[in-house]
Amino acid sequence: MQAITVRDPNAGLAGMSLTDMPHPHAAENDVIVRVHAAGFTPGELDWPATWTDRGGRDRTPSVPGHELSGVVVELGYGTTGLSVGQRVFGLADWTRNGSLAEYVAVEARNLAPLPADIDDTVAAALPISGLTAWQGLFDHGRLTTGQTVLIHGAAGGVGSIAVQLAHEAGARVIGTGRASGRDRALALGVDTFIDLQTEKLEEAGEADVVFDVIGGDILDRSAALVRAGGTLVSIVMPPKVQPKDGRAIFFVVEPDRARLADLSKRLRDGRLKPLVGAVRPLAEAAAAFAPGKRTPGKTIIRVTEH
Repeated sequence: MQAITVRDPNAGLAGMSLTDMPHPHAAENDVIVRVHAAGFTPGELDWPATWTDRGGRDRTPSVPGHELSGVVVELGYGTTGLSVGQRVFGLADWTRNGSLAEYVAVEARNLAPLPADIDDTVAAALPISGLTAWQGLFDHGRLTTGQTVLIHGAAGGVGSIAVQLAHEAGARVIGTGRASGRDRALALGVDTFIDLQTEKLEEAGEADVVFDVIGGDILDRSAALVRAGGTLVSIVMPPKVQPKDGRAIFFVVEPDRARLADLSKRLRDGRLKPLVGAVRPLAEAAAAFAPGKRTPGKTIIRVTEH
């Protein structure tokens, strides 16, 4: 099969290439998925799990990409809950070969059934952003109706989903970002937008939950905006500055089949819209990783046709 592989942590994008790889093996509780569309995170080449397995052993050449949609073509021993021929979407494991390949072995519990009326490219844009947004807001942030949430990067991949979920939950939503994202963020449900390039973050006022996707100075300054009893949640790094009378949490998204199914239902009902940007073929995946001009929406790789 063809796959995008990386071999050298020091080579960066220059070490990424389209190569022939052996067909993956389905371990116990795995499924093999023929990948139709895949999503990736630009910073994956900096993740230790891209280069080593769970035991810390080198696993290169490795295949990046952790979001996928496609069809189950093989079941591993003991696998339940999914069947051959079923459309699925979800998360590839962090420390195993990923989704920028024609076939991928995935733990069955990391995948959810994909309804026939959801396009593969849209489905591949949802797992990381959708699960991260939900877990950050509700599992870790404990956001409830009537509270105020401040969401950084409100027009980005994770932020845009978080805005929609928080708005539907009945929270007041303050969004931050660049001026170019203001209209998009307001259309998604932001009540107040702060342009971080021209306006002071401190003007946002207090929030019960602050959801950070930026890190650094913005994360440090966000601690002062957390209302007593509230929570500062970051997906970038452990917060160095603690809220005076609140909690500070750093987390990494976890697979959740039931939540994926809920997110796909919201998508079908028109209550949730992932921002899909460019759709490129597998051969152009390496170029898609390259830092270039900012484009709205998440870049999706079309891997195989139906």
